[in-house]
Amino acid sequence: MKFHESPDGVHFLTFDSLPTERVIHGFFTRKGGVSPEPWASLNTGGTVGDERAHVIENRRRIFAALGRRVESVFDVWQVHGVEARASRLPRPLDAPHEQADIILTDSPDVTLFMRFADCVPIFLYDPVRHAAALAHAGWQGTVKKAAAAAVAAMRTHYGCKPGDLRAVIGPSIGPDHYAVGEDVIRQVQGAFGMEAGELLLGVDGKTHLDLWKANRLTLAEAGVGMIETSQMCTACDVELWFSHRAEKGRTGRLGAILALAD
Repeated sequence: MKFHESPDGVHFLTFDSLPTERVIHGFFTRKGGVSPEPWASLNTGGTVGDERAHVIENRRRIFAALGRRVESVFDVWQVHGVEARASRLPRPLDAPHEQADIILTDSPDVTLFMRFADCVPIFLYDPVRHAAALAHAGWQGTVKKAAAAAVAAMRTHYGCKPGDLRAVIGPSIGPDHYAVGEDVIRQVQGAFGMEAGELLLGVDGKTHLDLWKANRLTLAEAGVGMIETSQMCTACDVELWFSHRAEKGRTGRLGAILALAD
């Protein structure tokens, strides 16, 4: 992994598993934008109370940092599910969003874009088929196996073999900060069976969920050949990341971009 800073002062992270000469990507911090508190400063979320003009400028900055045109964007309304949308065309900026939590493309003309604040970003790239996917997995997406659904979508749409895929689990809330209640515990146990014991950890009398390990297990079970986990907790450092849990819901959204080089 490596941190970068654009001429605009935008800070973002790239991952060793994704070759930068073939995959244009970045997971953006909260630094380098124009939004005021509590969204300071690089908020990309349009439904959290920030002004629309700030969000538009912040999005322009993150696309510019990677040399992408905002008009190339393909994004969706994220709903904590496992629906996938594949596209070879950008979403017109005035078009409504479809609901989904997995987006895919095999076209260099499309820039996949998602927003996060503790949920798990999952980047997938197939160097054989030159295709990519971006997935969003909070606890609901994790127990629904959104990571496996993303792998299946890559296979369905582009003929990808899971063993060829490279996966990255990006910055998200870590097990040290993620206490969960009985309903979540039961659903994790139902989804992961005997392996749930590895994911549900006792911390100071509470049960914490390890979303990183859960999604890594899911990707491995789906046959993914290479998996990189950032091990960066968004709730540990709210100077760098937005965290819905640590900031009690009053915060912004981090941007994630994934695109294919020509």
